[in-house]
Amino acid sequence: MMTGIPLLVVVVIVALYLFNSIKILREYERAVIFRLGRALGEPKGPGIFLVFRPLDQMVRVTLRQEVMEVPPQDVITRDNVTIKVNAVVTLRVIEPIGAVVKVANYAYQTSQFAQTTLRSVLGEVELDELLSHRDKLNLRIQEIMDRRTEPFGVKVQSVEVKQVDLPEQMLRAMARQAEAEREKRSKIIHAEGEFVAAQKLVDAAHLLATEPLTMQLRYLQTLAEIGVEKNTTIVFPLPMDVLSMLRDVVTQGTPQGKVNAGQATVEGERS
Repeated sequence: MMTGIPLLVVVVIVALYLFNSIKILREYERAVIFRLGRALGEPKGPGIFLVFRPLDQMVRVTLRQEVMEVPPQDVITRDNVTIKVNAVVTLRVIEPIGAVVKVANYAYQTSQFAQTTLRSVLGEVELDELLSHRDKLNLRIQEIMDRRTEPFGVKVQSVEVKQVDLPEQMLRAMARQAEAEREKRSKIIHAEGEFVAAQKLVDAAHLLATEPLTMQLRYLQTLAEIGVEKNTTIVFPLPMDVLSMLRDVVTQGTPQGKVNAGQATVEGERS
């Protein structure tokens, strides 16, 4: 009776030990097993497997993509503009054993790489290039970080510069520059319109000169347009040659014009 009870206790202990040794990992998880302090050649998972403690120790690693936000960094660009830049890094573990064995904390180390790489790369470019060619800079930072994280089994999927904070004085200067640029474009467009209008007027003048009667028709058309609007004031265009004739008549009617006409008559009689 006494021998049966210890045997049952042993069986129960062994059963509990085996039950506790059963581990189940999801599809996106892997387990790095250390047996007597040495890492096994291949990670375990996904699915069910046994971990025999205390001989075995398990470190669980996820293979899903992780998003890491780089805190704002003070960057001085090549044209000596101080800005604050933060970014978002997407990474993924591709070698679980290297991510556990070769580094103490692969996420923290990747974050430090991102901060230093962000400052060094953006410090080599000017502010205009940073604002206009952000895609190229993102790709360059991603390639540099990927080379540095590849030895410990981490793949940097992408790096995106999230926000660029400019000084208040620089924002005002950029606003003035944009306003000046728009004003320059408006003046150029206005000048081009004046040039086209003048060219069309010259062409119309040449066309009207071929048929003098068309000018009178334009006068009548203008009067008809004014009459339709029910205006009490009528503006009648007067040809410039009529004004020249009136000026000649007025000039001849003045004393000086008479003296000039008499001199012209005397000179004609002498001749």
